[in-house]
Amino acid sequence: MTTSASVPTGPQNATTGSGTVTDRLVDANQQYAAAFTDPGMDARPVLHVAVVACMDARLDLHDALGLSLGDCHTIRNAGGVVTDDVIRSLTISQRALGTRSVVLIHHTGCGLESITEEFRHDLEMEVGQRPSWAVEAFRDVDQDVRQSMQRVRTSPFLLHTDDVRGFVFDVKTGLLREIDPA
Repeated sequence: MTTSASVPTGPQNATTGSGTVTDRLVDANQQYAAAFTDPGMDARPVLHVAVVACMDARLDLHDALGLSLGDCHTIRNAGGVVTDDVIRSLTISQRALGTRSVVLIHHTGCGLESITEEFRHDLEMEVGQRPSWAVEAFRDVDQDVRQSMQRVRTSPFLLHTDDVRGFVFDVKTGLLREIDPA
């Protein structure tokens, strides 16, 4: 499997003489757009599912779950935790765009297991302003998945909370392990 991490970095790999990573992405988009054809779909996911997952670059959700373009809504953040903004996105996904199921995916080796809420304090000391958001760090990934499932199931804004399932993705094997909500 070739990943961008396995591609050599440095001037020999730059897409423009002194280009940035963003320049590389814009160039790639130009190539993509040249061959692009409108798939003729709207914003409603075909499978009526929203997937909430960590932003970790090792998670290729579409491949790991056998999904195609248009199958689901994907909501990602650090840790894949259910925050107020995730509830906002899920509410729009359900109420305006027809999703019925929610799949939550955390993973092994998450960076949020190695930091603490002290991160906010350190940030405040550095920049002179305390962040309004919580880090949502955790020590037990299974318990954090349970907490995220509970947050979805008890949200008054969500219409469909009967099909909410949580998993831990193993970054070494690619397998999902389902978490019992108990």
